[in-house]
Amino acid sequence: MIGRLRGVLVSKQPPWLLVEVGGVGYELEAPMSTIYDLPPTGKEVTLLTHYAVKEDSVALYGFLHEAERALFRNLQKVSGIGAKIALSVLSGVSTNDFARLVQAGDVVALTKIPGIGKKTAERMVVELRDRVDGLAVSLPGTAGKGAAPLDPAGEATVALQQLGYKPAEVTRLVQKVAADGDNAEAIIRKALRAALGA
Repeated sequence: MIGRLRGVLVSKQPPWLLVEVGGVGYELEAPMSTIYDLPPTGKEVTLLTHYAVKEDSVALYGFLHEAERALFRNLQKVSGIGAKIALSVLSGVSTNDFARLVQAGDVVALTKIPGIGKKTAERMVVELRDRVDGLAVSLPGTAGKGAAPLDPAGEATVALQQLGYKPAEVTRLVQKVAADGDNAEAIIRKALRAALGA
């Protein structure tokens, strides 16, 4: 079991990170909430990890904060949620905001997170309400910091990456189509039209 890694950040190509520890390069998947707060490549980084073994693969996930890792693990206890959706949640909303949405039973807001439908959001509220009590206060003074940005362009960027577009392509599309006053949904629609040449 690998619980923590400390080493040199070799590369970051969301959602993938490469960290060299003692001459060994570890590939990890990380949510955007962690990637936004990472130091530049070549610098030392310490990541909390989640080691997952499946029938046909082994995966390692990295997080800067314990609250992120705890939420990642709790999310996967909800029926129908795997690692991919758990990463999407962490990329789409901060742990503080997620805890507040679940405690408030705000299904509509939860469905705005990429990959979350109404039924999944309802299950989250029912199954996680008691488990997220500590998350909203576990990162004092960091509400919004290190989380996916709440501005429309940032939300659109995360959503498009979750749809499978490469980070460089997403950046280009969002910069090309985003206009003042656009919400995330409008930016996503325009970016998808641009990507399809419509």
